[in-house]
Amino acid sequence: MVNSSQVSYFTLAAYLDSGDVKFLCFVVTALVYVGIVLVNTSLTVVICMNRSLHEPMYMFLLSLFVNELYGSTGLFPFLLVQILSDLHTVLAPLCFLQVFIIYSYGGVEYLTLAVMSYDRYVAICDPLRYKTRMTSKTVAALVALTWFYPCFMMVVLLSWASPLQLCGSFIKSEFGLK
Repeated sequence: MVNSSQVSYFTLAAYLDSGDVKFLCFVVTALVYVGIVLVNTSLTVVICMNRSLHEPMYMFLLSLFVNELYGSTGLFPFLLVQILSDLHTVLAPLCFLQVFIIYSYGGVEYLTLAVMSYDRYVAICDPLRYKTRMTSKTVAALVALTWFYPCFMMVVLLSWASPLQLCGSFIKSEFGLK
């Protein structure tokens, strides 16, 4: 089915006209984003530079840190623009891109945590064979799987959803705000 509604942008109703408080919200949100980027980047650099940290658990932690950078970069810049904007609209392709990023971020997060729990299970329940079961190839395959599967699924789901006919371009607030 072809998207016959021809919606090219969405209007977001959740953002209130906050007047002078919007600059305070912008500064606080920007500081949170900068903090997230600085902490995750520094942890990523520490793990990459220190050869003694090239163990399976640290590689999974590295994947989590990179995923946090990915997810926060997919959310915060758009949020900062919307806080300062008087017109709260977003182009439909950018909205779909943000949906892709946020949902794939969540999927990678959950799968990475599951893989980390498997790693701890093997380390605790089968410690003598841990080094043979959690080789660098196994770790690389698990990390690649935790990234590939959610991204692939989101491509499939969005390719199914994007051509559907839309019922409007106004997105109401979930909290009853107008």
